[in-house]
Formats: sequence, structure tokens, C-alpha cells
Amino acid sequence: MKVIDFSVQTTAYQQLVCITDQVTSIVTQSGFRNGFLTIQSRHTTAGITVNEHLECLEDDINTTLGRLVPEDLPYAHARMLPAYGSTAGNPTGHIKAHLTGNHCHFPVIDGAVVRGEAQDIFLAEFDGPSIRTIMVIMTD
Repeated sequence: MKVIDFSVQTTAYQQLVCITDQVTSIVTQSGFRNGFLTIQSRHTTAGITVNEHLECLEDDINTTLGRLVPEDLPYAHARMLPAYGSTAGNPTGHIKAHLTGNHCHFPVIDGAVVRGEAQDIFLAEFDGPSIRTIMVIMTD
């Protein structure tokens, strides 16, 4: 098994960042030839998802998640947390990341990540801007 981390600096509170090129470059540079690839977020308010890389679709996804998980509800997580010493203000980020999931999988055959023509890999930021760490896990 090979595990390689990389970081992404997000620039907005909620955004989809296409990370396909970084992931495929890591696989190519690693020399990994055949097996399975997992891309995983190390965060609970950022997800990993796969979809078509179209700005209009990305807007639709963000708008729909905003409708499903509105910012102005009285969430239990939006209260003082003694363990943190501050108020938790990111319940929507946790819920949206729960909906998108924190990982995806692809086969790697002859050194190439095998994905559909319209499949790109996205970091889904739900509590930014922030520096996010992504794990690329390659297993035989």
C-alpha cells in the first residue's frame, strides 16, 4: 500500500474544487501500476465526491445542498462546546460532508486511473476557506 497526502487551499465558505489532475499526477509519479485507488478527506466538514466538471452543475449542487441544509436552522451543534472552549459554528458543514461522503474509489490499470469520461474528483468544501488535506491511497 502507498499513501500520499496533498493539501488544497480553499477560497470560499462552500465550494467544489476539482482535484482530478492532482490525484492522477500522484498516481503517475508514484509508479503505481495496478490496483485500487481511494481518495479520502481528512476532515469532517469537507467531502470527496465524483461528478461532471461543469460550472453550472457545480452551482446546482451547491444550491441544492444549501436548500437541504439551510444555514438558519437552530442546530444543536451551534452552541458552546466546553471541550473546544468556543462555540461550534459549523453544523451545516458537518451535515453536508456527511451527505457527500469523505472518499471515493477508482481502479488503476496499467498506471492509469480508470474513470468515466465525465467523472472528475472534487474536494467539497463546506466550512472554508481552509487548508484541506487529502489522502491518496493506492492498494494492490
